[in-house]
Amino acid sequence: MYSLGIDIGSSSVKVSLLDIETGVCVDSSTNPKSEAPIKAVRNGWAEQSPEMWWDFICTGVKDIATRHQISKVASIGITYQMHGLVAVDSDVKPVRDSIIWCDSRAVEIGAEALEGIGYDKCMSQLLNSPGNFTASKLAWVKRNEPEIYAKIWKFMLPGDYAAYKLSGKVSTTETGLSEQILWDFKNGCRADFVADYYGIDPELIPEIVPSIGFQAATDKKTEDLLGIPEGTPICYRAGDQPNNAFSLNVLNPGEIAATGGTSGVVYGVTDVPKADPQSRVNTFLHVNNTADAARLGVLLCINGTGIMNSWIHRNVSSDLSYPVMNELAATVPAGSDGLLMLPFGNGAERVLVNKTVGARMVGIDLVRHSKAHILRAAQEGIAFSFRYGIDIMKNLGLDLKVIRAGKANMFLSPIFRGTLATLCDSTIELLNTDGSLGAARGGALGAGFYKTTEEAFSNLTLEGLVEPQAGWKPALDQAYEKWKEELEKSL
Repeated sequence: MYSLGIDIGSSSVKVSLLDIETGVCVDSSTNPKSEAPIKAVRNGWAEQSPEMWWDFICTGVKDIATRHQISKVASIGITYQMHGLVAVDSDVKPVRDSIIWCDSRAVEIGAEALEGIGYDKCMSQLLNSPGNFTASKLAWVKRNEPEIYAKIWKFMLPGDYAAYKLSGKVSTTETGLSEQILWDFKNGCRADFVADYYGIDPELIPEIVPSIGFQAATDKKTEDLLGIPEGTPICYRAGDQPNNAFSLNVLNPGEIAATGGTSGVVYGVTDVPKADPQSRVNTFLHVNNTADAARLGVLLCINGTGIMNSWIHRNVSSDLSYPVMNELAATVPAGSDGLLMLPFGNGAERVLVNKTVGARMVGIDLVRHSKAHILRAAQEGIAFSFRYGIDIMKNLGLDLKVIRAGKANMFLSPIFRGTLATLCDSTIELLNTDGSLGAARGGALGAGFYKTTEEAFSNLTLEGLVEPQAGWKPALDQAYEKWKEELEKSL
């Protein structure tokens, strides 16, 4: 039997087929082959067609069906780009393109709501500012596109829409409501007071189904179109960052999932419902949260991480491959002989209270410092930015025990991962998985094919173990304190 995992990203949609018995990925398909288009009618806007996502899902499933028996699919899990707004009419047809996660048009509306609802109430019950999240995006539609808003029957997230297309059932999850800033953490219920403030009828919110557990079953249309048997249970749904954590078996307080692509993300699990007063990090319900055992995900996003390393590659070391860059950086001692790099050159940073401080080198010595120093300082600076955010998360009650990451992007570098492990005094476990496989495991777990999370992750492959480097620690601690001093001059 197979479990099908669907990962709806803004660049592509990946579909993977997991053999439930062995826990091995037997096939996957990513579409489109080039990057999916994002419509930007105005500066700061970003929209995509929900039907485009569905087309990519269908293409991926049909592609896999040419090599494997899709009729053996016994469960489905879905993960998706967070915070997107999909609004549909009574025929469940989108009334407009989705306003996706990176669209910033609702920032001012969210700021007004923070004041209008009240700072203390938002921090104590939402654990966030309403910000630029889904509810604020819908409020923007209500304010600026009243004729479109009048047609809306329900609004949902990208993953909710995919589940509807497969099953004919419209629903959402508690975790999804939390990422829309429509969850009341204090009272453990839907935060209708946010909808009331925006003048949004709560009837527009779909019914709630479990994040892990039976949500819906595929219908005859899906069987006819894709070959997935009618009645196949959809049993898992989560946004991309909670799902990345789930994929890495990050489920318990003190565990952290980290990624280091163009931007960097750290997602830590805690059981302490506490908000950051400056909203530098955001708290959502984690996929395995229950009334009896709180599991909250604290999300840190840093725009200027891997993009700093790729900029260095293009402009300083274009003649070198990334592995050779790492080898050259390793010829320099920890701390880069006093050379510091601030990597925040990719726009405003939420972790820096939405300030744009820019990227820069500090302390360069034209006699002592070489290309190798620049390469190492860049990677150390990225690790310093992770440590800076993790310290904020610790102040919210996160008791760091382990960091887990996929062996990809920045985590391919021994310098970066060794620096991060040392700075955080934590072991880093490198695992071979991705979002679509995590969703597939979640689907099988929710359907009962795996009885426990331990069973679901029993075949997850450990690709490497990174321990703190005792010999690096004194120099890195000193460099980090100087780096932090330089950063705080800009704040």
